[in-house]
Amino acid sequence: MVAPRKYPLELRERAVRMYRTSDPRPQIKRLAVDLGVHPEALRGWIRQAEADRGERDDRLATAEKEELAQLRREVKELRRANEILRTASAFFAGQLDPTRPR
Repeated sequence: MVAPRKYPLELRERAVRMYRTSDPRPQIKRLAVDLGVHPEALRGWIRQAEADRGERDDRLATAEKEELAQLRREVKELRRANEILRTASAFFAGQLDPTRPR
């Protein structure tokens, strides 16, 4: 289960938009204080927005993160199914082979 967000999505989008449209660019710390958010939170939002726009290569875009999480869940489920099938196959092989010692 995902933890609730401390700051609303509207505030995040507005803060990033304010940072990007200001000329010259304001200091992140000053803008964060003006908006009443933690400076590192604002810095993270700006970095994520840049990654989503393809301006950064050091972070995954939001869509890529969601896809990665979905694929990891799928792999986990498939591994669990394979383990069940492996166990069932060993059980039935033992039941069907009367010469095999138990």
